[in-house]
Amino acid sequence: MNALSIPTWIVHVSSVIEWIAAIWLIWTYGEVTKNYYWRWLSLGMLPALVSAMCACTWHFFDNPSSLNWLVTLQAAMTVVGNCTLCAAAWWIWRCSSQDIAN
Repeated sequence: MNALSIPTWIVHVSSVIEWIAAIWLIWTYGEVTKNYYWRWLSLGMLPALVSAMCACTWHFFDNPSSLNWLVTLQAAMTVVGNCTLCAAAWWIWRCSSQDIAN
């Protein structure tokens, strides 16, 4: 656990907590506004959360080479997360454009 300083750990952990809160808030927003297509953004955020958790786990165990697969998983989840967030943003744009047209 000595791989990162205390302030860096605070940033890492608070970022994960904030991401979880954002997922929940966006899901709730979709329910409150009855624009359920916003749920796709919440789901699209999950791979990025997995990526962040991979980074925290790897650092927690002092970056051992035996856990290098976590670095690969983190990179993959970052790519997947970027794609799912892009798709969710497109879906929200498409659905909201249809709402305006009707």
